[in-house]
Amino acid sequence: MSSLRRLGKNVDAQAIGALIVLWLFFFWRLFTPVAEDQASLAKGDFSGQFVAFGGYQYQRMTQGEIPLWNPYNNGGLPFIADTQAAVFYPPRWLTIGLSYHLGGWTYNSLQLEMAFHVLMGSLLMYGFMRRLTRGSAYSPLAALIAALVIGYGGYLTGYPPLQLAVLEAAIWFPLMALGILEATRGASLSPQFLALAGVGLGMSWLAGHPQTSFLLTYLSGAYLAYRCYALRLGWRRFFLSMALFAAVSFGVTAVTMLPGLEYLQYTSRSGLGFAAKGHGFPFQDIAQFVFPGSVSQWSPLYVGLPALFFIAVALRQGPRESRFWLAVALLSLLHSLGDKGVLYDLTYNFVPGLRYFRGQERAAVLVAYSLATLTGLGMATLANMPNHAQRLRMLRYWLRFTCLLAAIALAVLVAWTVDSRAWGGFVEVAARSAIVAAAAYIVLSRFAATPKIATFQVALVTLIVFELFAVNMDHPANFDDKPHNEQLSMRAPRLVQQALDDSNGGQPFRVDGFRGLRENNGSLYGLMDMRGISPLFLNWVGRLVFIDYVENPLAWELFAVNYVYSEKAQLSVETTIIDEGHDSLGAIYLHKLTDPRPFVMLMSDVAVANNNEWMMEYMGDIRFDEREKIVMQRAPRLPLPATASGQATVLSFAPEEIIIGVDSPDNTVLSVSLPDYVGWRARINDEPTEIIRAYAALMALEIPAGQHIITLSFAPTSYALGAAISALTWLCLCLLWLAGLRRR
Repeated sequence: MSSLRRLGKNVDAQAIGALIVLWLFFFWRLFTPVAEDQASLAKGDFSGQFVAFGGYQYQRMTQGEIPLWNPYNNGGLPFIADTQAAVFYPPRWLTIGLSYHLGGWTYNSLQLEMAFHVLMGSLLMYGFMRRLTRGSAYSPLAALIAALVIGYGGYLTGYPPLQLAVLEAAIWFPLMALGILEATRGASLSPQFLALAGVGLGMSWLAGHPQTSFLLTYLSGAYLAYRCYALRLGWRRFFLSMALFAAVSFGVTAVTMLPGLEYLQYTSRSGLGFAAKGHGFPFQDIAQFVFPGSVSQWSPLYVGLPALFFIAVALRQGPRESRFWLAVALLSLLHSLGDKGVLYDLTYNFVPGLRYFRGQERAAVLVAYSLATLTGLGMATLANMPNHAQRLRMLRYWLRFTCLLAAIALAVLVAWTVDSRAWGGFVEVAARSAIVAAAAYIVLSRFAATPKIATFQVALVTLIVFELFAVNMDHPANFDDKPHNEQLSMRAPRLVQQALDDSNGGQPFRVDGFRGLRENNGSLYGLMDMRGISPLFLNWVGRLVFIDYVENPLAWELFAVNYVYSEKAQLSVETTIIDEGHDSLGAIYLHKLTDPRPFVMLMSDVAVANNNEWMMEYMGDIRFDEREKIVMQRAPRLPLPATASGQATVLSFAPEEIIIGVDSPDNTVLSVSLPDYVGWRARINDEPTEIIRAYAALMALEIPAGQHIITLSFAPTSYALGAAISALTWLCLCLLWLAGLRRR
């Protein structure tokens, strides 16, 4: 045989082996033991958000605990409900387990998780395209090319590696598509494969980027509808299959979805409107289909020039399914323009759930998958054309396209000679595209003439690899030329360690980590920070924290801040400078407040404001003294003395349970510097008591006279219910799988 099968009996094993080898080569600088050659993912959201939260998850889970609450950032937040924490994402558990046995959590732990997901995404795409084109003798080659396009095209190698949740949510679509494809093969729908598709969607939601998973939910639903329509399976079967698909995906992710939906209602992002959510690609980004890097540092729409040729073949001569993927690509591209195109105005108002998300350029994930699928379909279509002349006729259009790119490159070169500053950055981009197009014409001409020749098949794959790797490998926006252990220390820096060394008499306290701590590193080092960069900030907590972004004495008081990291040598409250240091932005001063508010304190002077806005207005009065007066949502039912007396002490402090001892001769109000959030329960001497909203965002409790033990525990009903649903779903999936094995 002269086809790719001449390379070996098991062509799938060899194709998968090639994908693994190419993956190792693409990320070789993450794996090399030579320190001088190593690279690492650039700091930013990857380090400050994902590595930090991953470190907290590692610390809790290696102690056998489920991290429901995180006290170390945002003044405290429901960790289980912050979707980007990915608490129940199985690959994260694998990363944590391997890190534990290899010496502990490191920056490299999450880097390798990122790289593993790129490999997994390409392998899943190979499996889907292999089944989609299974009737073709060139199916392995088509699947290999589609896997390369999605794995190393502009989308998965662009910003998603740094926005790890985006990458991890995106790579599961081929599994959804594969399940839907196989479920609709026969005359009756296969529940096992529909369940497989549901698991794929559930894994995407567990990965922690709801917007990406939301888009893939609509795409998978549309694909299921298309398959049922194309195969004349009927609407009744479609709705039944959609119900099973949705039930499995919801059941798999309920353990985090229910807490997440609950949390979303109370976050600052829920208040954003059309103007804040309508941003998308600028129109000029479309040029990066052909000229990657010409508009922005990333080119998420780029799939490579040979891929564009195969896409054209699929649209002109390919199977009927090509029209579905073309519609997906066009609609997604129009949507990705956001409010710069008319489609978003329509979808914003009529597509359920879309108004919850901002950054419409994220629809590029749908463009990438549809174009990769069309690439595989087009390649198989071209190779299977029985007429030699017909195959070569398709190349006439590519020759004209190549000439056009050459003319553009020449024009850019001429413009560069006139104004090198304005056009210098475009010369390389234009020249590279013209050269790749010319090389593609030569290789495609040989391949189209005799597609059975293995040499030409290998040449085609080599060209695609060379082009994609040349553009996306070692992308300077993603990688720094330094080892991972030089990016972020897992040990607390000196200024952070000084705050950690302060026992504060056993009483908890917070810091303002505006400069010396920054990002979500409070979670990494175990230092409670009133700030953080998690995009889901409790609304009223965020209002208090960011009344003044740089210097906020009211927040320092209410959140029991003892230390402030600032670039200022003098603050508006009395402090002592403990130490100073420097970072890339300049000097950092570590201030210790002279008279910080305790984490818990007893008060008797109460002001009442019925809602949070009125509380904020009350506290904005310059005459208001938050140390002497507590503003609460309702009046206390117990009679209070004129002056508070007694003592409140935190006896033990854990993320989900705080035990406080109170000894007071009179009735009193206990003020707690803890966000008032659903799921927190309070008990006085084991008897339930009401938590009252205070200071617009925090907790207060009425305490009768005497000695009492107060227990605050975080046990949200949404988590308990979601965990029960997920456990039942996995049990049913196991039974369904066993039933399938028995039938076989």
